[in-house]
Amino acid sequence: MAEHSVTAVLGPTNTGKTHLAVERMLAHASGMIGLPLRLLAREVFDRVCARLDASKVALITGEEKIVPADARYWICTVEAMPSEIEVDFLAVDEVQLASDFERGHIFTDRILHRRGRRETMLLGADTMRNLLGEVLPSVQFTHRPRLSKLSYAGQKKVSRLPRRAAVVGFSAETVYTLAELIRRQRGGAAVVLGALSPRTRNAQVELYQSGDVDYIVATDAIGMGLNMDVDHVAFAATRKFDGFQFRDLTAGELGQIAGRAGRHLNDGTFGVTGKAAPFDGEMIEQLENHQFPPVRVLQWRNRNLSLGSLDALIASLGQLPRRPGLTRAQPAADVEALEFLARDPDMRGRVTNRELVAKLWDVCQIPDYRNITGAEHAHLVQNVFGFLTGPGGTIPADWFARQLSYCDRDDGDIDALSARIAHVRTWTFVANRAEWIKDARHWQARTREIEDKLSDALHNRLSQRFIDRKTAVLMKRLRQKEEIMSVVEENGDVKVEGELVGRIAGLRFAPSEAAPAKPVKEAVDAAVAAELLARAQAIAAAPDPDFTLSAEGTVDWQDAAIASLAAGPAGLKPKISLSADDALTGPDRDAVAMRMEKFVQRHIAGVLEPLIAMSEAEDLTGTARGLAFRLVENYGVLPRAEVAEEVKSLDQDARATLRRFGVRFGAIHVFVPALLKPAATQLRVLLWRLQGEASGALEAGILPAIPGQGLTSVGHDPKVPEAFYQITGFKPCGGRAVRIDMLERLSDMIRSRVFWRPQFEGEARPNGSVEGGGFVVIPDMMSLVGCSGDDFEAILQALDFRSQSRPAAEVKVALEAPKPAGKPGTETPCTPADGEQVAAEQDPAASAAQTPAPEATEADGAAQDAETEPAGEEVVTVEVWWPNGTGPFKARSKARRPRPAGKKHNTGPKPAQRKQQKTNARRAGKRDIRPEDSPFAALGALRARLSEKS
Repeated sequence: MAEHSVTAVLGPTNTGKTHLAVERMLAHASGMIGLPLRLLAREVFDRVCARLDASKVALITGEEKIVPADARYWICTVEAMPSEIEVDFLAVDEVQLASDFERGHIFTDRILHRRGRRETMLLGADTMRNLLGEVLPSVQFTHRPRLSKLSYAGQKKVSRLPRRAAVVGFSAETVYTLAELIRRQRGGAAVVLGALSPRTRNAQVELYQSGDVDYIVATDAIGMGLNMDVDHVAFAATRKFDGFQFRDLTAGELGQIAGRAGRHLNDGTFGVTGKAAPFDGEMIEQLENHQFPPVRVLQWRNRNLSLGSLDALIASLGQLPRRPGLTRAQPAADVEALEFLARDPDMRGRVTNRELVAKLWDVCQIPDYRNITGAEHAHLVQNVFGFLTGPGGTIPADWFARQLSYCDRDDGDIDALSARIAHVRTWTFVANRAEWIKDARHWQARTREIEDKLSDALHNRLSQRFIDRKTAVLMKRLRQKEEIMSVVEENGDVKVEGELVGRIAGLRFAPSEAAPAKPVKEAVDAAVAAELLARAQAIAAAPDPDFTLSAEGTVDWQDAAIASLAAGPAGLKPKISLSADDALTGPDRDAVAMRMEKFVQRHIAGVLEPLIAMSEAEDLTGTARGLAFRLVENYGVLPRAEVAEEVKSLDQDARATLRRFGVRFGAIHVFVPALLKPAATQLRVLLWRLQGEASGALEAGILPAIPGQGLTSVGHDPKVPEAFYQITGFKPCGGRAVRIDMLERLSDMIRSRVFWRPQFEGEARPNGSVEGGGFVVIPDMMSLVGCSGDDFEAILQALDFRSQSRPAAEVKVALEAPKPAGKPGTETPCTPADGEQVAAEQDPAASAAQTPAPEATEADGAAQDAETEPAGEEVVTVEVWWPNGTGPFKARSKARRPRPAGKKHNTGPKPAQRKQQKTNARRAGKRDIRPEDSPFAALGALRARLSEKS
């Protein structure tokens, strides 16, 4: 066929290009037209059938085939255009899609290779003129001007959009959100997405065309020839995910969508709404005048495939184009499935000849309607290929029926029904390959039956969710001035004839002071009732992330409280009461209450998972079960002293079982470290407070704020109940309250230093450990709890440690170079050890007392040098700390042993006198000791000598 028979009919939207092509097709004895969407193909098919005998018209899409025996006219999607059928007239619509990354190579193939015997027509945008002239040198061009004027109308709120408007988003989530907003404000909207079945889409469009609703919310599928009476197009977004990345829409893509405004000779407008930024002057000029940058390159894939082997096929698919204006397309779902299966050694072993390679490539053409992972789709292809090359040579009927049974359910929400429709579309495609399955006509009818049932159910769900019949009727009457106008704005303001009469927050309406007149009140009541009903339905359908549980015990939705918690039969099972007006009644109120209960239950189960797991565990028995009950009852924190006997009686298996639930057996507390995180702490405090206030143990409003995140200690307020500190994960120690996990780390650090003994030859003494027993305070200890000085000494005393003043020259202590001081009160990262030792679970004082003191060793050279230093006027001392009841604080027996001959009785000062001398010496030192004579200076000099000798 000579190239001069190809005509390119180019122009913007609303020029009648598709109508022209259909008329030219019907003027020939036979014809075929390829359309970009199956929705549009169905629309054209119905139109042609209305004019001709239906027995002469065929419809072929990926998942629907209606092919009469005497068909003369073929209405197809571009992908489904049969290659073996020759017709007098052939047309390809929306040829600018040849530049699309995902589908472009298919349009390019049709442009280059499909022809009618007498006439070929390519329909599309003016942006294709240069490229079509380059790849088809003899093509003839015809330009068609737009029939109506298109103007920019600026930015408008969704609530102020004009009637007969289409709002465009680029994801199902955005479409649903916009439709829900329009339902609340204007009574409802029809919804159109590319994934809808033709039956659902037609039912939704009919709602709009009939005037039942004045708005339609759609994806960019609306830009591909869906003919509706739209006066205004509002873009809610100008970015979309194109299958590879999020990007801004091009001017041509925006023009394709905006051009849907205005029908035939009626002018149209376009603009933006929601969060979309207004268009700049250059973009407005391009859209109004339909002048867009030309398409620069067409996507291309080699059609001359080598089927000798899998590697040859893959190599031929990756071949580069040799003609200007073409670029190799990125791998589509069929190529990805083929490459995935080619990496399977078993598959490579099976596909050994040309016939099997061709069969596998044919099966790879099954579309991925489900949008699942590449591996899952490849697994489906592998299963089908296995059946077709197996003993029977066809797909088993029982297996196919089993796949359909998973889809044959019309319950569930919009997303569930949409997913089932996507799945059944896959099986519809398979059923329409008659050579793949026996009794193909039966299965084609069966898949169509299931899709129709799901489509009707989806249409009903969409209508129920996004159309409020009552509000729609009211809005129509208000437009006709039959009643007073009343509206609820986005921020909850309720206005009648433009005057503010109150505000809705959450599920409650707060009227203004002035009582409205009766007609106004009726309008207000009607508007409030409709809004509360809409909100209740939105809440009942909302996902958990839309709700928050505040520290005050309220469940918030859209920054307003809609429910509150109260004490229940158990700490982890609070009661929920709605915060809603009496206008919300019946099933809608019950649905909100049930939704709140589910949210709170799931929230508690997620945040306090260890406690829920322990309360429901069946493998806990005996003492371990009792201890778990105590932990659950006390929200995950127990002073060890209160359960010392129970802990002592636990065997290692029981301890291990409890550890699997995250329980840590510390020296001071038995607790669950995961529950000390901010979210868990806030929730535990809330549940504990509710129970305490209900029982009368707590007064409402007396508790302070929970200590801030990252603080390891805070000031201790004696007026605050000690139970509050425990529930927040802190323990009062003198003037400070210390976080219990930091307290356990401090205890562990001290325990390893009190009576240190090397475990192997040459092991270095840990920093702060004193030779002969005891320890001195080091910066690492203070940094753990975020305080120093008297506050830190009070913490040690609260842990039952006592100090002894000793001359610095006599103390042999391991010290490292000082580390940079951290910010006081900030948290040191805490990583618990992989396995807790039994010794680490014992009381620190008891552990230290049970460890034998090492024998005295000779002083090293550095110590001797320190002892020979000339003494100053004052003796420099350091504080050496011991667990109470050990070392110098070990209790002496009342029965005294006989003293050896020649030994003198102790004539030193009494304990009270020693304590007073110690206090006086400390005070004197603070006043008179020079900086170079301070304890830290002496320790620093000692450390320097040790470094020189090493």
